[in-house]
Amino acid sequence: MALVVEVVRSGFVESRHEARMLALDAVGSPVEVHGAVHVPASPRSAMKPLQVLAMLRNGLDLAGEPLALACASHAGEPYHVEGVRKILAGAGLDEAVLRCPEDYPEDRQVTERGRVHMNCSGKHAAMLATCVVNGWPTASYLEVTHPLQRAVRATVEELTGERIAASGVDGCGAPLFFVSMLGVARAFRSLALGAGDSRERAVFDTMRAHPEWTSGTHRHEAALMRALPGLMVKAGAEGFQAFAFQDGRVGVIKVEDGSARARTPLTVAALRSLGLTSPALDALAVHHVTGGGEPVGELRVRTVQR
Repeated sequence: MALVVEVVRSGFVESRHEARMLALDAVGSPVEVHGAVHVPASPRSAMKPLQVLAMLRNGLDLAGEPLALACASHAGEPYHVEGVRKILAGAGLDEAVLRCPEDYPEDRQVTERGRVHMNCSGKHAAMLATCVVNGWPTASYLEVTHPLQRAVRATVEELTGERIAASGVDGCGAPLFFVSMLGVARAFRSLALGAGDSRERAVFDTMRAHPEWTSGTHRHEAALMRALPGLMVKAGAEGFQAFAFQDGRVGVIKVEDGSARARTPLTVAALRSLGLTSPALDALAVHHVTGGGEPVGELRVRTVQR
């Protein structure tokens, strides 16, 4: 049986997005397992909470909204851009030192293009601030052999409980470490269950407290966190998403064709499988397909014969 998101228009299935899913209960036992969740995957920006944890362990001094922004794949809204500039200024830097690519923001009301508008600029600003604290070189902060990236690698391996299967380059230029979906689930569970005064819990609690800063005012990740207090969600490119609930329930999904539109229906399905729901979450479970501006179908999660 395959797990798919069907795109139904006017009664016909016009597209299918096949997916992998892993959902673990509060004691870490599997509730839903679909696909090869033990093989290496590309978590992309879903790894940002672990990258930021490594920075906190190495002297990064951020809290509240700036810390949430460091974990973000942000929409480039004005408050995101200003927040990135403040992180840099706090380290005595400006946006000229950023090595993420120039980009247009997701926020269509902002037409300016630049490195500070790129969705990963909060993480990059925090990386540079960590380098300044430690006296590490800033020009080479994205090199896989840099002390910062070695610290990130060690943290990823510690929390996932796995050796890095392979490394590559993420879309923002930072090193990308490949681990299994099971490893990502272990790591997110460690964040949720960290001691109250731990850096792990600081990352988890801050992302939950400031969902718009970790994504955007109108992004689905923020809507999911607002819909279910106690939930932390982090999306990654190419159809990856992971979540953790405050009691240790976790879930990880990967859409095989990289479709972003299938992430939220799958995430809601995983949450429901773990007994997590709310009226607001039920509303997010409905994803309309439109024709002429009116609903003519829906996205639905199903298991089907291959």
